[in-house]
Amino acid sequence: MPKNDYLCGWKTINRPEEQDMILEKIERLKAEVAGLTAATAEEAEALRIKYLGKKGALSELMAEFRQVAAEEKKTVGMKLNELKALAQERINQVRQSAESASEVSDGDLDLTRTPYPIPLGTRHPLTVVRNTIVDIFSRLGFTLAEGPEVEDDWHVYSSMNFAPDHPARDMQDTFFVESRPDVILRSHTSSVQSRVMERQQPPIRVICPGRVYRNEAISARAHCFFHQVEGLYVDKDVSFADLKQVLLLFAREMFGPDTKIRLRPSYFPFTEPSAEMDISCHLCGGRGCSFCKHTGWVEILGCGMVDPAVLDANGIDSTIYKGYAFGMGIERITNLKYQVKDLRMFSENDARFLAEFQAAN
Repeated sequence: MPKNDYLCGWKTINRPEEQDMILEKIERLKAEVAGLTAATAEEAEALRIKYLGKKGALSELMAEFRQVAAEEKKTVGMKLNELKALAQERINQVRQSAESASEVSDGDLDLTRTPYPIPLGTRHPLTVVRNTIVDIFSRLGFTLAEGPEVEDDWHVYSSMNFAPDHPARDMQDTFFVESRPDVILRSHTSSVQSRVMERQQPPIRVICPGRVYRNEAISARAHCFFHQVEGLYVDKDVSFADLKQVLLLFAREMFGPDTKIRLRPSYFPFTEPSAEMDISCHLCGGRGCSFCKHTGWVEILGCGMVDPAVLDANGIDSTIYKGYAFGMGIERITNLKYQVKDLRMFSENDARFLAEFQAAN
């Protein structure tokens, strides 16, 4: 067998002209790689497979490199390594360029956009206060409960011991669906309490935040919608003293450790006895100022022991269980905490107003 022919299936290249052919291929591929371009990431990936893949051009050269004479391997190997490094670097550049171009294609580049950093937004002050209230009561063992804003008459009124002719059912107080008078926008989150009692037996300890609606003229002190938080605790041997202590702890957590409370007799259809709760004015320390109308006290919520009729209507035996409930407007608490004088500012989305609450976030 001739010296330069096949030997055991491999051909050993000894002739200088054949080694020159491999070097020429390497130089030709270098020139090709240096001029590579791609418009998309997919095209860049196709180039990677063509040159660096298992069956690519570099793999074919490596197969030929194994047949190079031993004395020439160092020279040819250096050239191959240079080609491989060049191919990897150039294909990476092509891929990055294609990906960057795709990000600003199809008119996505806004040349009018300011180069300065865009300031981040903050949570709405009502959200800040809502989260604070929920957090305080969660530490007292209350769990979060939520319900639908579009409700029915039963859960909003009937199950809460409202008489059929109670003024709260009047068109002036509540939004009704004309074709379905039993479908309404809830006017308080007591409907969530009703739904919880329907599906769960005591002990029950829930806090119910949410948006509510009433047909009122919009002014600095009223709006057709606002936000409310109600709480409910039902168990054996629950007393008014338990209610008072929970509300005292809440007031001190929300307004400061020196806050005092007082309870005044009141009336609500769903609680008996009922009370309005005031806190000592945190602006004047209870001495009297224009904010508290020189009384030293500011009203913040209503509360009372759950009426037995409410428990029975919602499937809970009032001869065994008792409970207390309370409710407050989140806007009211926010006004007191941050001294916001106009209720409408909460829904105007004025960035200057909202920016004042960045520290609270």
